[in-house]
Amino acid sequence: MLSDQLQRYFGYSSFNPGQEEVVTNIINGQSAIAIFPTGSGKSLCYQLSAVMLPNLTLVVSPLLALISDQLDFLKRKGISAARMDSTLSYNELKEAQAGVKAGTVKILMVSVERFKNERFREFLKTIPISLLVVDEAHCISEWGHNFRPDYLKLPVYKKEFNISQVLLLTATATPPVIEDMCREMEVKPELVTITGFHRPNLHLKVLDTPENEKITALLKVVNSDPQAATIVYVTLQHTAEVVASLLVKNGLVASAYHAGMANEVRDKIQSSFMAGQLPIIVATIAFGMGIDKSDIRRVVHYDLPKSLENYSQEIGRAGRDGGQAECVLLGNLDGVNVLENFVFGDTPSLEAIHKVVTHICKAEKNWEIKLLDLSSNSNIRILPLKTLLVYLETLGAILPLYSYYSDYRFKMVVDEASIINKFTGERRDFVNAIFEHSSKARLWTTVVFDAIITHFPCDRKRITSALEYFHEQGLIVLEAKQMMEVYQVNHAMASQPTLSEDLFNMFIRKEKAEVIRINKMLAFFNGAECLSQQLATYFGEVTPWSNCGSCSVCVSGAVTLTSSRILSPLNTYAINDLLEPLTSLGVDDKGLKAKYLCGITTPLFNRIKNKQNHGFGSLENYRFSDVLNVV
Repeated sequence: MLSDQLQRYFGYSSFNPGQEEVVTNIINGQSAIAIFPTGSGKSLCYQLSAVMLPNLTLVVSPLLALISDQLDFLKRKGISAARMDSTLSYNELKEAQAGVKAGTVKILMVSVERFKNERFREFLKTIPISLLVVDEAHCISEWGHNFRPDYLKLPVYKKEFNISQVLLLTATATPPVIEDMCREMEVKPELVTITGFHRPNLHLKVLDTPENEKITALLKVVNSDPQAATIVYVTLQHTAEVVASLLVKNGLVASAYHAGMANEVRDKIQSSFMAGQLPIIVATIAFGMGIDKSDIRRVVHYDLPKSLENYSQEIGRAGRDGGQAECVLLGNLDGVNVLENFVFGDTPSLEAIHKVVTHICKAEKNWEIKLLDLSSNSNIRILPLKTLLVYLETLGAILPLYSYYSDYRFKMVVDEASIINKFTGERRDFVNAIFEHSSKARLWTTVVFDAIITHFPCDRKRITSALEYFHEQGLIVLEAKQMMEVYQVNHAMASQPTLSEDLFNMFIRKEKAEVIRINKMLAFFNGAECLSQQLATYFGEVTPWSNCGSCSVCVSGAVTLTSSRILSPLNTYAINDLLEPLTSLGVDDKGLKAKYLCGITTPLFNRIKNKQNHGFGSLENYRFSDVLNVV
């Protein structure tokens, strides 16, 4: 009986809604999708399945923090699990590999980026895998709210590693995204388990709040119970610092939390919040995923969330213990331009895309790139550049082969002679060539592969393997950097005359979908219908009721979000003067000019030290589409 296994491994006497159905589907040999609200136990679906399946369960997770938390949980339950990621030492990776190979590790957790490592892919081909689990699986869909380009490759990996079963987990998937997930990963629609999105203990409130009254409104909310565990979500890192500082000045115990802080600082703040020593945390969306704190009583959106999916995920962190919790939006329309500008900033120009395509066509057979260099040369930011590369893969223009570090350096722990004298014959000559033909500085020695291979013919892999062995033995300290991505080029496809335009149109289609998503969110907050019912409907849930009786619409009626910012007409600005730094460089792309005026960074703007130019960001309070029209 499944309930016996649940009690044996996890100590639970009963399943949460949907869990038993999903686990049953998996152990019966089917693929499945679990769409449960945040905090309702999605992870248990793969954890219990894993101990009952014969071979490895491979879990793909988007965040290292999520992997760490779930590993800690599994270890406490006595379930053998491991991770493979860039934070592990050489010895730790070897230990994890040995456990997987021996079959003693039942669950292996990786990030999707791990699949770029050729040696990891070759390793997986030798391992029988029962189940591929994809956490935050909405990232597979281009129409998901947090689309991750590398997730598009997962269906290919599923076939490459001969994995017959998948389990997709997410809390936020609209009907079109569910359809995408089913199609991409070959899951039958009848094997999708949705437990519903409405949680009656969450009380949703929308307050139309002018920007200059937000702090007063926030103080009123938190002072009703200053010790209640509270997350205040903001859009920008600077806002997190300012708001946290103002709360502290008003006698509250609060701290900012954002991705711009050092890891150890963030970890300390998070630990204090989890332990109940820090009641209020003011955070960007860098905070929250994987936070398993059941007694959060309030989630306040100081700024507009990025989408309804983000909103649902973020409010879902409140009241996981079943207790009453309030979810308050201090809303106005002043921040809409910021949300839209994030979207437009990720759309590269047609000219930039064409540069990349031209670069590909010049490669003879294999195309080798450093992502940062390609970003700088093409003027495409890193994330959209990754998306472009995946688009090129899906259209068949390039095929990923492997990646490697181009630069290696080491410093000696023992003297060279001590290492060379450990070997004889051909191997001694090989080791001697590595040391003799590398470039020595005072402390570090840079590995010069071409020089070594010229004097001692061998392949690059033999050199790196030797260096890794010396590092493992404590004979040297080895560092590797500058990741190179290697692709095979399909010249017939890459040279298609319409390829650049086709790729550009894919970005434009995605851009339009994101803007529509923002507009749907605004319509939700301005809606005259029950907020809980609207949210459930958005995610495809049919509710037997139309009024929850506790949201702000049901209690006091709808609100209309307004703009408190008074802006001068755009035609009053000397646009040509503001654009002079770009004009002097010969830039004539209208989209690039609009990005410059709106303060949307690109590699080109960083090179010309945009922040020293008065024109950059001079129109950041305006909507991108309006600025584009004026340009």
